[in-house]
Amino acid sequence: MSDAAAPRSRSHWPVWLALVLAAVAGIAGWWWLGRPVALPDAPSSRIACVSYAPYRRAGETPFDPNAFISPERIDADLRALSQRFDCVRTYAQGQGLAAVPTIARRHGMQVLMGIWLARDPVANAREVAMGIATANANPDVLRGVIVGNEVLLRGELSPQVLAGYARQVRAAIPASVPVTYADVWEFWLRFPQMARVVDYLTIHILPYWEDDPVPPEHAVRHVAAVYARMQHAFPGQRVMIGETGWPSAGRPRRAARATRVNEARYLREFLAYAARVQMPYNVIEAFDQPWKRVQEGTVGGYWGIFDVDAKPKFPMTGPVVEEAHWWWGWIAAAIGAVAFALAGWRRAWRAGAALALAGAASGAALAWQARQMIYACRDLLEWGASIAACVAALATAWWLARGLAWRLLGVEPRPAPAWLCLGWLFGLTWYDLLLVFDGRYRDFPLGLFALPCVAYALGAWLDPAPDRPPLEHRLLAVVLPLLAILVVVQEVGLNLSAWLWLGLNLALGLPVLVAWRQAVRLRAQ
Repeated sequence: MSDAAAPRSRSHWPVWLALVLAAVAGIAGWWWLGRPVALPDAPSSRIACVSYAPYRRAGETPFDPNAFISPERIDADLRALSQRFDCVRTYAQGQGLAAVPTIARRHGMQVLMGIWLARDPVANAREVAMGIATANANPDVLRGVIVGNEVLLRGELSPQVLAGYARQVRAAIPASVPVTYADVWEFWLRFPQMARVVDYLTIHILPYWEDDPVPPEHAVRHVAAVYARMQHAFPGQRVMIGETGWPSAGRPRRAARATRVNEARYLREFLAYAARVQMPYNVIEAFDQPWKRVQEGTVGGYWGIFDVDAKPKFPMTGPVVEEAHWWWGWIAAAIGAVAFALAGWRRAWRAGAALALAGAASGAALAWQARQMIYACRDLLEWGASIAACVAALATAWWLARGLAWRLLGVEPRPAPAWLCLGWLFGLTWYDLLLVFDGRYRDFPLGLFALPCVAYALGAWLDPAPDRPPLEHRLLAVVLPLLAILVVVQEVGLNLSAWLWLGLNLALGLPVLVAWRQAVRLRAQ
């Protein structure tokens, strides 16, 4: 190879700039989580009605046939809820929930009582019989009886069968207790015949879950438009919003971000709107429900106004903070900076500085991932797998950061094993496939993949003569950006997390393709 063909070393300043930006971004991101956000105040601290499900302890689920909620637990819950709510909505009669109306009377509360219906006719008959008995024993505290919840949405019963259950309940309970059915608003328009068998319509409007998700700044306007549309479609009938709310954690859907600040914003603005138009409503929900994460991913467990420990997640007046313990991200960044720098202090100050910046960025990113794990992990298996992945990411980042520091000193480091890069290429591709084909309930593990992806990209910049990547590396490097672009397209370009995810895919995949092209060019020369 001639001198003209010899690879030239690249400037170091882009790497220094990238390291500084990565560290600053990690530190600033945690400050951003901890800043107080000014929001409009709610018109009152009291709320008309709230969905109540007591399944907030580990392992509790309404799908457990042996589950039973004691009257003492229900009494403690309703005693606390009565300080903020005038009414609770239930969804079923079994597992001890038939006792809710009797206990609610003690605390001066009313009940929107649910009768759960599904595919099993035997279970439905038992549930309807219990609901009729409970309604006849407690007509004075019932705002209504909801016969079935989103049964048509789930496709578990036909409208004809569902209407038969509604007529059965209507004929068996006092006329003073209205009967209704609850479903998302589109299904009332799809099956308008259901309006003929109920005393009023109970509709669900959840802007986050709409087919075209509505961002929080437009959410209440969307609710008002849907409510007006339903009143126009069913003139002369009362319409109640039976479920509305916003999640505080989980996957963003397009521009609809699940955050504590957005939950507070939506609830405060919705309560102001509801008070202005004087409409009946019920908010979902009282407590976070960990069991819903099995069905709906992380976001399913965080619709509560209170957390699983019955503590309010935000105030109804004044500013709201997304993460009260934001400073632990700074502590993680500081620990990472010190740990990485100490390992390289014997070399030179430039190596120590580069390692400190890399360590700060790594610590902040891992803390971000740990915060996501606290919300998302459901059992020991998920915790174990997540911790193992974080350890692998940290070890990879350290190995590559050390090599980066050596190159900044003009010393060629021992190359990282090819299988390590292949492992991250495969892991990222696998998760890309999950996001593309089954991504509705999946989070973006940005903090986890940021470490190897950014580290590989910076190391590739300083490597003047990379080896020719193996075939499997090249294939995965081609697939990665294409899959990530599909994720952005699915989010119609509105999801910042999807764009960051694309950036990580490019950071890991492009250096492989560039090294391939460079190796081919040098061989040709």
